[in-house]
Amino acid sequence: MRVARLRLFGPIAELAGTRGDQVPGATVAQVVAAACERYGDAFARLASHCGVWVNGEGAGPATPLDEDDEVALLPPVSGG
Repeated sequence: MRVARLRLFGPIAELAGTRGDQVPGATVAQVVAAACERYGDAFARLASHCGVWVNGEGAGPATPLDEDDEVALLPPVSGG
């Protein structure tokens, strides 16, 4: 199975207790699902609202991954 480098930012990193991890998966959806299983329900709820980037480019759930791709989860931000 392929393994992606998972990068986490802001509140989702706080929920996971880490800013990065190695997570198995051949698609973005598989990597996110594995991370949700690893880090629990609160992580999963926030992950469903995050933007996803693969190697610095926007990606969707079906985006295929190569070995050692970087998947970044970016939670929504607000400002004023």
